[in-house]
Amino acid sequence: MRGITRHKLLGLCLVYLLVTAFALVGWHAMQPRWDPFRASAIANARFPSLTYGVHTFLWWDSGSAGLHLDLARLMSFSHVKQTFAWRDVEPQPGIWDWTQADRILDEVERRELRLVIRLGQSPGWARAPGAVAARDAPPEDLARWADFCAAVAERYRGRVSAYQIWNEPNLSREWGDQRPDPAGYVALLAACSSAIRASDPRATLVSAGLAPTGNYDDAALPDDIYLDQMYRNGFQRYIDVVGAHAPGYAAPEIGPDDEEAKHRWFTFRRVEDLRKIMINHGDEARQMAIMEFGYTTDRVNPAYQWFSVTERQQAEYLERAYEYAVAHWRPWIGLMTLIYLPDPVWQPADEEYWWSILEPDGSGPRPAYITVANMRKVCGDFEISARASDGPVALGKVRAPICPDSDPIE
Repeated sequence: MRGITRHKLLGLCLVYLLVTAFALVGWHAMQPRWDPFRASAIANARFPSLTYGVHTFLWWDSGSAGLHLDLARLMSFSHVKQTFAWRDVEPQPGIWDWTQADRILDEVERRELRLVIRLGQSPGWARAPGAVAARDAPPEDLARWADFCAAVAERYRGRVSAYQIWNEPNLSREWGDQRPDPAGYVALLAACSSAIRASDPRATLVSAGLAPTGNYDDAALPDDIYLDQMYRNGFQRYIDVVGAHAPGYAAPEIGPDDEEAKHRWFTFRRVEDLRKIMINHGDEARQMAIMEFGYTTDRVNPAYQWFSVTERQQAEYLERAYEYAVAHWRPWIGLMTLIYLPDPVWQPADEEYWWSILEPDGSGPRPAYITVANMRKVCGDFEISARASDGPVALGKVRAPICPDSDPIE
């Protein structure tokens, strides 16, 4: 140390620290940018990414059910989602009617499609007296609900791609016109999940898609707050895949933090906020599924008219939404369920009428159907385009569906 003054020593230390700091900055700059959505691999993915599905209304067949399933195949979609309403399957306690359910399974399988069943819509006899008029309501006796879930799973063991358990419980109208209750939903989920797993251990279980909303009151709870409360009540032990809804309130590329978003929930990419909640709870290895998404062209209903788009925009935005998901959401997004192949009874006064990609009266496809049928589709390591060498897809040219289940249905 002789000959090195205290000031020189301090100077050498400072130089060393500066060199080290600059080296670290340079090293970090060369590292790949950390992406929270690709933070870890998806373990035991239940759906190839992407898996293309569409929401159907096949229960009361007025002659359109077979056509709609053919149109799903023609889109090169592999999955259709159909509600199996408890009130239709068990209209009276212990009285079971499987007529329509059996027909739907047979029609789906005949076309080599895969079925996703949405369970819910409890019968009046199972609800609390004050909840009879609600769109949906939790049953008074969860054991009755579990019996229904078990009966469906037992009857169709090995034939169902996935079960979605309930729908939008963060809305009062789907929860007996009562204030949404995350803990109550988890209890309902647990009862159904346990019953299905006992009857069909290989079944894939998806939590209810939540409605994006700006309300935080007795009518609705925001989907991010509701999902966080679901985690705090341990819901993840009862499901294989986390469900979400992604209605298009703006161009699909607009993110929750972008100025154009207006509100965080006002975007197709709201799903990314929900994904961050999963990561924050250490659940990044679990896959998500979008159980409803689309764009409305509503020109009638004020509650929806303010964010409606033209039919041409609907078609363009849907294709861009799929492209965004392919580029940014794989592999953690598996199934994407488009709304809707319509119920033929819908009229313009029904808000669902305007989300449809077909004319509900059967007069033909809307531009969105043609665009989605012909767009590029990506599944796992494979890519398929309906634009064959002889031109875009047309009615009568039926293609085999893509994106089969990870495990073949027996």
